[in-house]
Amino acid sequence: MRLASARLVLLTTTLLLVTTACAQLVPGRPTAGESVTRGTVDPSFIRGTDGGTIDQLAATAITDIDTFWEEAFPQTFDKAWQPLEGGIYSVDTADPSAKPPPCTEKASDVEGNAFYCPSADAIAWDRAALLPVLRDGYGDAAVVIVLAHEMGHAVQNRMGITPEAERREPQRFPTILTEAMADCFAGAFVKWVNDDKSEHLDIGSDTLDAALGALITFRDPVGTSADDRSAHGNAFDRVSAFQDGYQQGVEFCAAMSVDNRAFTQQAFTTADDRDRGGNLPFDEMLEFVTPDLNDYYESLTTQAGKTWADPKATPTEEEPDCSGDQGPVAYCPADKAVEFEVKADLPELHAEIGDYATGVLLASRYAMAAMAAMGVEVEGEEAATTALCLAGAYTREVFVRQKGFGLSPGDLDEAVRVLLAYDYAARDATGSAALDPGFKRVDVFRGGVMEGTKACGLA
Repeated sequence: MRLASARLVLLTTTLLLVTTACAQLVPGRPTAGESVTRGTVDPSFIRGTDGGTIDQLAATAITDIDTFWEEAFPQTFDKAWQPLEGGIYSVDTADPSAKPPPCTEKASDVEGNAFYCPSADAIAWDRAALLPVLRDGYGDAAVVIVLAHEMGHAVQNRMGITPEAERREPQRFPTILTEAMADCFAGAFVKWVNDDKSEHLDIGSDTLDAALGALITFRDPVGTSADDRSAHGNAFDRVSAFQDGYQQGVEFCAAMSVDNRAFTQQAFTTADDRDRGGNLPFDEMLEFVTPDLNDYYESLTTQAGKTWADPKATPTEEEPDCSGDQGPVAYCPADKAVEFEVKADLPELHAEIGDYATGVLLASRYAMAAMAAMGVEVEGEEAATTALCLAGAYTREVFVRQKGFGLSPGDLDEAVRVLLAYDYAARDATGSAALDPGFKRVDVFRGGVMEGTKACGLA
């Protein structure tokens, strides 16, 4: 969070596509997913393959991704799908004698990377230091998502979004847009798999969280400017694009443009905020966010013709137990209070993920207080969903502020991380009903961020 004045960047149109550094790891804490294969494909068609398990998984993913586009491409663009002319390359970057794939001069250029090479119409990946890391950290789904994303760039090439077009019209095809489109195509493919249309893959709802975890791994470093020529998008924007593809399909993805796509990525605007990494200390965050939440929800409540009374903000040394198990922050209906644990879990989440992990949890419990004041039910899954959506609507409010207490670069990514990993912000006022999986929690929260309270069923 930030306290000083700032300029927010909602949409940028001055970037160029960099195709040879598409999927690169950003350090983070992984959450392993499950296997998604139900039978593997012979990887002998992959150039440079060692025939091992990593390339077997990659071959399986590429085969089904290609099948998907054989169906989806003609339906969307009214012409036949053309398989990759330049082939598929697996590169052992640990081997100094390994042959370099297209778009590179030496095998080590591929280290930690996967990419689509438009000049050769080929896809390549590092099987030594990328795909195994993804698989170990996030499960098979991560590998599938990355390869589906790279094939998305091949789709763009067939759409006419070529390097030449990008150089001619950089404002029409900024990197952040083409990356979002590729994420969106990957989401459409995963939905096709989830609908049981894939011959070799099985990505159910329980493995979608791993898919989103992989996208977060490939976010831009916090504070990267949206004007950066190599910007690919923050975690919130990348997850949003993936979910849009999953929900809306290929035609929606293909229609993305600088005119209809907004991005939340922003650079640091003050040296103090940059030096803090965009994070306030725990005690300072509580000091500023609590009155801000009161002001926001008071406005919301009075607009509904009801009366707001600030809930009593009560710190506790242990996890609150005033009304079931809501996690380290709880709304207490009987006492009209919000209790928050200040000795273990909440400050640990704050330190591990960032200050807006604290912000999201508090925002959802203050939302419960507002719902109670408006006469809205606070128990059950629908109540949990509304509270989480309102936390997103509050986030929208602090994001668009030009000065004062507002979001820093990385705060929206912190929200995505805490929602994927924990269901605290999506529990009802008794802790007995929660929204699962994390994929769905992020989607509900995102609705509030993008559309405000109208997405939450409130005027």
